[in-house]
Amino acid sequence: MRLSLASVEHVDQLRLLTVHAHPDDESSKGPATVRKYHDEGARAVLVCCTGGEAGDILNPAMERPEVRERLPEVRRDELARATAIIGFDEVVMLGYRDSGMPDSEANARPDAFANAPLDEAVGRLVEVIRRERPQVIVTYGDDQQGYPHPDHLQVHAISLPAFDAAADPDAFPGRGEPWQPLKVYYAAWSRARVLALHEKFLELGLESPFERWFERPDRDDRITTRIDISGYDHVRREALLAHATQIDPESPFWFGLPAEAASEAYPHEDYILARSLVGSEAPEHDLFGGLRATIRPIVH
Repeated sequence: MRLSLASVEHVDQLRLLTVHAHPDDESSKGPATVRKYHDEGARAVLVCCTGGEAGDILNPAMERPEVRERLPEVRRDELARATAIIGFDEVVMLGYRDSGMPDSEANARPDAFANAPLDEAVGRLVEVIRRERPQVIVTYGDDQQGYPHPDHLQVHAISLPAFDAAADPDAFPGRGEPWQPLKVYYAAWSRARVLALHEKFLELGLESPFERWFERPDRDDRITTRIDISGYDHVRREALLAHATQIDPESPFWFGLPAEAASEAYPHEDYILARSLVGSEAPEHDLFGGLRATIRPIVH
């Protein structure tokens, strides 16, 4: 007998689903957390909503005609390398085109993610949630004043509706058996992290690239969850470098500090708990806090 897949108590392992806008976002927002849970035996799945077709080539060494002409394919290859480093068990492309920035040509295209009918995009994500049955979803927050990219805004717009609709048997029939995720987090770049890195630059007598970040809104009061990534900080560096068209290896923003100094300055990744259907009190130190006891082997 197979136990009901719609019961949150009957899951054979911890399952984490992350939702990102473009190839490379998964490498800058929480990659060490994913690798840490993957190494603990959790299943980790990435939903990448677009192919990054409208992205610029930000690494001068990759600004070549043969790269420019096949940029979408190159970015897919980069994503495959990065996600292998991070430890994702599967990558699901949601199937939309990069929307580019507001008022750009890419932003006006009907196949751009930002222009997708909300119900359609939510339905695609619901289908992935029902198939993968994650207890935890990581997505983008409601406050994106620091970088209001249309695709990042759309990721947020579809994530919470999909969290609710995935469990509703009347919603999106034909897209899988209902499944109720238990927690939704927003990935966050905390001011505490930026300040710690900034001060480490100054301590080492280096020019800090983080001055402009202090102009962004401070939302540290919303952070509920801090994951210790000691021993995993290299994952971000290696995964970012896999995105050779997007990440300049000479960038002081990403690589200006020696690896050991960066890890020492701030060995954490931060999250905001947006929704939870299990008992949970801040501060947390585990995305699966409050629900590990629900994991039971599936009985056949």
